[in-house]
Amino acid sequence: MRARFTLFAALILAAGAAHAETAARDGVVIDGHIDPAEWAGAQHITDFRDTQPRTGKPGSQPTEAWVLSTPKGLAVAIRVTQSPDIPRSRQAARRDEDALVDRINVMVDFDGDGRTGFDFEVKSTGGIADEVITNESDFSYDWDGIWDHAVSEDAEGYSVEVLIPWYVAQMRKPDGDTRTIGLYIDRVIAATGERMAWPAVSFDQGRFLSMFHKVQLPAYTQSLFAVTPYVVGKMEHGHGGASFEQGADILWKPNGQTQLTATINPDFGQVESDDLVVNFSPEETFFTDKRPFFTENQGIFDFSLLDDYSQLVYTRRVGGESDDGHGPADISAAVKVNGSVGQTSYGILTAQEKGDAGRSFGALRLLRAVDTQSFGMLATHVSHPYDDRDANVLGFDHRWQPNEAFNITSNVVGSKIDQPQAKSSGLGATSIAYWQMNDTWAQQWLGMYFGRRLDINDFGYLPRNDMEYFHYEVRQRVTGLPEDSAYSSLLWRYRISNLDNTEGLLVSRRFRVQLNANRRDGSNEQWRLDAFTASYDDLLTRGGNPVRNPPTAKLQYERTRPRIGRWSWEAEGYISGNELTGYHRLGYYFKFVPTFFITDAFSVFAGASYEWDPNWLIWQHDNLVGSYDGRTVGIDSGVNWNFGSRQELRVKLQTLAVGAKLRGAYEIDRTGRARPSDEPIDGLGVANLGFQVRYRFEIAPLSNLYIVYNRGGYEQDTNDEVDSQFRRGFSLKDVNEGLVKVAYRLEF
Repeated sequence: MRARFTLFAALILAAGAAHAETAARDGVVIDGHIDPAEWAGAQHITDFRDTQPRTGKPGSQPTEAWVLSTPKGLAVAIRVTQSPDIPRSRQAARRDEDALVDRINVMVDFDGDGRTGFDFEVKSTGGIADEVITNESDFSYDWDGIWDHAVSEDAEGYSVEVLIPWYVAQMRKPDGDTRTIGLYIDRVIAATGERMAWPAVSFDQGRFLSMFHKVQLPAYTQSLFAVTPYVVGKMEHGHGGASFEQGADILWKPNGQTQLTATINPDFGQVESDDLVVNFSPEETFFTDKRPFFTENQGIFDFSLLDDYSQLVYTRRVGGESDDGHGPADISAAVKVNGSVGQTSYGILTAQEKGDAGRSFGALRLLRAVDTQSFGMLATHVSHPYDDRDANVLGFDHRWQPNEAFNITSNVVGSKIDQPQAKSSGLGATSIAYWQMNDTWAQQWLGMYFGRRLDINDFGYLPRNDMEYFHYEVRQRVTGLPEDSAYSSLLWRYRISNLDNTEGLLVSRRFRVQLNANRRDGSNEQWRLDAFTASYDDLLTRGGNPVRNPPTAKLQYERTRPRIGRWSWEAEGYISGNELTGYHRLGYYFKFVPTFFITDAFSVFAGASYEWDPNWLIWQHDNLVGSYDGRTVGIDSGVNWNFGSRQELRVKLQTLAVGAKLRGAYEIDRTGRARPSDEPIDGLGVANLGFQVRYRFEIAPLSNLYIVYNRGGYEQDTNDEVDSQFRRGFSLKDVNEGLVKVAYRLEF
């Protein structure tokens, strides 16, 4: 093991010069000081207008930007003025932290077709975040790229300079010597929540990404070959002792139109912890993916079914629970190729798991833009040797944007499963239309059909099939509120929806009123009321008789308040009826997470949650369900300490304890009614713990040293006392490990 670490360290030292900070970039010095001589000839932008609140008026504080195309990348400089009477945020933030602080965003659609965009965010204190934008306004923090940035501050405000290499994303070949990109720039004042943008569009509209301003720039291309080897040493207490593993990510971009990425043995070293979840429902919990290979230029594989997180490619399937039930599968290797030929973009993804039960995954994506329309195809294949199962999915999607006010997106999907005694094929289709009538009013229509035999979950994610769904929504934006109002803008949403299964059974009839509010202190607030008619739950019994639910309603509230003084906080909660007796016996939930800032870089948060769920129906077997009075207690706490811009220490403790006392056993009859049953059912309790201490040192961009300690576990039994489950959670040691992970990116 020592020899392997020594060799790895030698590689780091040998390539250190490759990641030395570069002072000059073809005449532009990325140092945060905007030198007029350096930015001579750049496009100068001054028309920044309010989009939060979305009044379209010139911003209250002067903002200007310069955009310049250089051989080394897209260079953007932003100068923001902030008058002394507006407090400045001093809070340090780790990478990709969704902190409500003073910041700027540069968002780029390199092909200018509204399909995929990239957000480069720089906070006034120097912290950064980067995101991929798909489906007009879906943002994902999972992607991390290499790009240069610098910030300087003075008495009048602060300045930001950004250089985005052309190899950061795959892009189509330009027409001649120029390239047309979509560009959006904004700045946010944390103390007031005001957002000033160019162009004046907002991500809470039906169209955002496709409304970026089209900018024509001199075209350049860059090549890149990078290898990121990584090693992990792990010590598992009580589960096998020490282990050592190694692998690598490979990135090759010979030109702007083609990019190849590969990974070898990528799925080890748990340095990112998922939030704890206790889920007894028939619908699967969705988790994001932080593995670099699966986030690098993954946007082309976005094929949303327009239903929450539903996708044809859900990369957490690769390396997920093994078909033989022996825990997560190990990945041998994976390869991804992205590119374009003319106006057609393509993506190819393949991955292979280890062992006799190892699955093979493959995906092919094609996209073509023609004037106001775009057409796409995505085919996936998964082979399960252990189960003698082959799963094939084929989808076609189409988007039409006849004008700036209207757009419609549609797709059709088919699946074919080949497995002895379990062959099936199914179809699905979705269409969504959005009409921005004026600055105040907008409408949305959404229709879905997913057949009973549609099955995309070998590689994709779909919470349920067997459904016919429609909703109609009207949106109303309110601005120009009185100066003494606590709110700067309001967005009302009124929706009616209808969900039946394909046999015509009424699954849901709902009326929703939702209010998204921006407060003048920078806070975000949301209220939502859902009212449901009587309906049937056709999933609870996993294929048995549907359960008749009475009319009910649910009122939800969320608020996030930015730091004021030394405190910030988040709160959420709801009150609702239950699925057995409706409004008789209301359930409720609340969670409050305050954060105290000891310094700008060192903060402590300590949150707690409590849920009361009366008449909680949990499936047992066949048509038998248990009715429980459930209590869930949770803790969400930790420490964040940022050592400058390159080091961070995070301590995170989460625990969930469930105590569910049995009220009665019920047999669901053919009419959907719950009939009392004498069949014995036990009480239910769950203890769940997740604890992590993580230190990260950034050696160079996308090159990190991690030192991590993980401990946690999940246990379920018949003890229905929530207090004892809560205490027991702290003794869980299903996972009890320490690890050191080093990843270093070598560029050639």
